[in-house]
Amino acid sequence: MKKVIVGNHAVSWGVQLARAEVISAYPITPQTQIVEELSEMCAKGRLAARLAAGARTFTATSSQGLALMHELLHWASLGRLPVVMADINRAMAPGWNIWTDQNDSLAQRDTGWIQLYCETNQEVLDTTVQAFKLAEAVDLPVMLVLDAFYLSHTSEPVDIPDQEIVDSFLPRREARHKLDVNDPIAFGALTRPDVYMEIRLRQQDAMDEARRVMVELDEEWGQLTGRRYGPIETYRTEDAEILLVTSGTITSTSRYVVNTLRDRGEAVGLVKVKMFRPFPTDLLREALAPARRVAVLDRNISPGHGGIFAEEIRSALYDLAPERRPALYGYVVGLGGRDVTPELIHDIVEQTRTAGAPEKEDIWLGVHA
Repeated sequence: MKKVIVGNHAVSWGVQLARAEVISAYPITPQTQIVEELSEMCAKGRLAARLAAGARTFTATSSQGLALMHELLHWASLGRLPVVMADINRAMAPGWNIWTDQNDSLAQRDTGWIQLYCETNQEVLDTTVQAFKLAEAVDLPVMLVLDAFYLSHTSEPVDIPDQEIVDSFLPRREARHKLDVNDPIAFGALTRPDVYMEIRLRQQDAMDEARRVMVELDEEWGQLTGRRYGPIETYRTEDAEILLVTSGTITSTSRYVVNTLRDRGEAVGLVKVKMFRPFPTDLLREALAPARRVAVLDRNISPGHGGIFAEEIRSALYDLAPERRPALYGYVVGLGGRDVTPELIHDIVEQTRTAGAPEKEDIWLGVHA
């Protein structure tokens, strides 16, 4: 079945197809439509969500709401709770802003949540279903991330798979650990120094396992639906001298620019980062090392340092031999929902091509003089 739906409703349909059993609803712009649609699904009997221990669980948030519950993100992750949460990327206040950038989700990068960034509404629906399977396979929470308004409130055609297909991919959850009066277990107890590091190590091992599981389940989903995404995607990277690195909806605009430049005979390609946590270090090294120059487009900023994706990619490339390590240019763009136009991306490619070396870690473009 195909429907023309906004990105928020693509999340809702993904949650319904995944047969979520518990939904924590906290309406906040721009994600409110997600839980509104889910409430209608429940009211009409299309989704049987209820309160239950060990249940498949979903919630959604944005910006200030996500920041408000920062403490609980640690509880979910170290508690090894496979919650799926949609974060509709919205700039942090002040000034008060409901438009998109990635600082709300990226401010949570060290809380232990898997983070998956989406480019289209179709990818949003597919990733919602995948997120439940990934979370439950490794017992870690997953944050599904999409751009405010560019996806959340924009309608696109979305192929909604049959329930039978999703059920074959994502069977009913059987929790390994749950509240059971016949098998009492303590949760969240005081943890002494002689065991705390081991808990952290198991969390890190689960993150490492998530890299492998993501590839496997994406391949399985591809066999069922014909759609694959992967932790990263390479586009026209063959013989590319300059590679753009993007995430979210900036990818679609960059893909258009790459096509126009290739038509002119210019060796430019694109690498899209979908999985930010766990970070796909090995895949990015393999994809980026052949290029001479890499331009990272960050819709975010770590104040006092630079763009966060650029910062992480620099770290990933550090151990490469100098002759194999491309020059990396970090561009900060599109904060607070400012448009990232094809013209701006053309400027990034030209500046990356002509600059002798990166002038600094954070190159801000699209800022009013």
